[in-house]
Amino acid sequence: MATSFQVNRSSIRDTQFVGRDGRDLLAGEVRFSIDHFALTSNNVTYAVAGDMLDYWGFFPIDEPWGHVPVMGYGEIIESANPDIAQGMRCFGFFPMADEHVLLAEATDAGLLDIGPHRVNHAPVYRQFANVAKDPAHDPNREAHVALLRGLFMTGWLAEDLLFDNDNFGAEATIITSASSKTSIATGWTVQQRGGLSVGLTSERNREFVEGLGCYSEVITYENIASIDNARRSVVIDMAGNGHLLADVHNHFGGELAYSMAIGGSHWESFGDRPEMAGPTPTFFFAPGQIEKRNTDWGSGEPMRRVAKAFAAYMQFTDQWLDIETADGPDALTDAWTGLVDGTIAPATGLMRSLTRG
Repeated sequence: MATSFQVNRSSIRDTQFVGRDGRDLLAGEVRFSIDHFALTSNNVTYAVAGDMLDYWGFFPIDEPWGHVPVMGYGEIIESANPDIAQGMRCFGFFPMADEHVLLAEATDAGLLDIGPHRVNHAPVYRQFANVAKDPAHDPNREAHVALLRGLFMTGWLAEDLLFDNDNFGAEATIITSASSKTSIATGWTVQQRGGLSVGLTSERNREFVEGLGCYSEVITYENIASIDNARRSVVIDMAGNGHLLADVHNHFGGELAYSMAIGGSHWESFGDRPEMAGPTPTFFFAPGQIEKRNTDWGSGEPMRRVAKAFAAYMQFTDQWLDIETADGPDALTDAWTGLVDGTIAPATGLMRSLTRG
């Protein structure tokens, strides 16, 4: 019996666990036992934007239910693919479940999900990296990688797009939802490049954000009017709150240099589109920037640079990240509910498992 955690696509607080009998593998398929996986507010964004960006299409099931993708580790416990051996341990996107079956193609780095429902998804979302072929793999850092690497890559690539465009002539980079892990990665990357980062956050999280040290300035949402609007700026919106973004745009009177939309941590306001002055927010698609940099620098070079930067970033996160590991259905439900309700402390990193314990 295999078990998965499912979310109601139209009401994401509504969840269920579903058990199903295992089936025999078809030719070319492999079966993973999913060891452990990370949960962050980014996974809530996947659920909220699931139809728009086809996150529900990663591991499809019958509506109204859906599988929210998570980053984690699993081991191949059965293989019907002659090119892929049982026992391979991989890092990649999984459903929140204890097992996962996929149609696989062997690659130099591990394997690729080639199921027909995955054809339109970028390869970066379909690949499973064999940890035995990763010289940087550290078993004691798996939680850090699962929690942070995907978010760090998004932040690093977002900043790289700005850098690639001379920051659109701006002096400062304003980042909403500054306590979120993707925002923290972005602010840190801006600072590493010598830029000026401005973190926008709630009063509740202000002390935490100020203590991080990765923002040149920290301003609460109530004080957006105090941002220096004589200084040319770009904004990276991780909150997905249209009203908040409009406040930033309108404070600059239409003079923002660029507006980038990434996340939806303020998920209940996601999709609101009030009138706002200045540039139309442009959705950031990380695989697109990877593809551009593969052309600019050579295939594989963007990921090599991300990996080098991430190694340094992990050292920074040791100062504030508190990893919470728990097993079983109740712990997973509580974690999801806490993220949806916004009650998880920003310093907490949630790791969950349905196979351990």
